[in-house]
Amino acid sequence: GDATQAQTDVDSFDVLEPLSDGFRNYQKTDFSVSPEEMLLDRAQLMGLTAPEMTVLIGGLRSLGISAGEAGLWTDGKSLSNEWFVKLLDMNVAWSPTGANSYQAKDRSSGAAVRSASRVDLVFGSNSQLRALAEVYAQDDSKDKFISDFIAAWSKVMNSDRFDLQ
Repeated sequence: GDATQAQTDVDSFDVLEPLSDGFRNYQKTDFSVSPEEMLLDRAQLMGLTAPEMTVLIGGLRSLGISAGEAGLWTDGKSLSNEWFVKLLDMNVAWSPTGANSYQAKDRSSGAAVRSASRVDLVFGSNSQLRALAEVYAQDDSKDKFISDFIAAWSKVMNSDRFDLQ
């Protein structure tokens, strides 16, 4: 069974806290290595391909999974390709607000509309990742996005099951 907070030695679990997790948009502190490089390292350790990493990030963000508010541009209640559509929206201009934070402002009104991290924006700035994001952002790719997310999620969830290999 699960232990209550009072039954847990919280300090002993500090060593298990990750230093960085791009899939959750989490970074404990600033490092000399960029957040997007740490994401690629984690994806490689998990055996993910670039399309699998891309679809997992977009799916997790569309479901509202982020350590902060960065990258949460949907209602967070349904799995959809809306995150990619908003990532590639040319009606906004991104500007840095910190070492690992960016803000999008509407080009016509100047109003702030969303925030992102470097991990989020790498899918719009890197040519290979952008090509994958453009595939998932298309109107006719909704079903492809969902089936690819399910396949990537299943791969990650079953990756440490030795009885399946």
